Amino acid sequence: MDGHSKKATKALVRAEARAFIAGIIDLAGQCAAPAIIGSMQGRCEGDVSRDEALDHLASALDVLGARAAGQGQVLLYEPLNRYETNLFNRQEDAASWLDSRGLLSVRLLCDLFHMNIEEADVAAALVAVGRRVGHVHWADSNRQAMGLGHTDAAPVVAALRRIGYEGFLSAEVFPLPTAMDAARQTIASLGPHRKPV
Repeated sequence: MDGHSKKATKALVRAEARAFIAGIIDLAGQCAAPAIIGSMQGRCEGDVSRDEALDHLASALDVLGARAAGQGQVLLYEPLNRYETNLFNRQEDAASWLDSRGLLSVRLLCDLFHMNIEEADVAAALVAVGRRVGHVHWADSNRQAMGLGHTDAAPVVAALRRIGYEGFLSAEVFPLPTAMDAARQTIASLGPHRKPV
């Protein structure tokens, strides 16, 4: 395949990915829910420079963020750990880049599992990007329910309170030892930190 054909194929793949996410945004909007760009972001490799990859990402997030805003939602961008992407691994780097590109309809999905790998201090990272936090994946350091790894939940909860986060915490965790046990452990992990109603 020549260079021109490769470039056309890559452009087609990006267009298909945008269309796929647009469909997710439309369906999520009907449920008053945001959509997520997580694992789909991939890696920049081969003949695509990081700057070029980030230009493609910014273009897609701009279009898709506007679509989400049209549904009354934000688009969530999830920085992943270094083993899954080489675009953004740390929350503050991603937030600064979103700011520099003027992507106002995009917020961060802060996944504690990925943050435990990449951030020196998870709570400090949340405070640093406070206004950009759109959702939190409540998962322990081993991707199990909170309390089954080594994450100290108390500073994380304190950080979320400090930034005034009022969104959801969702458990994107392994169903171990069973799905019901993981659900019970997740609920129990929040017990000492819940605000009185």
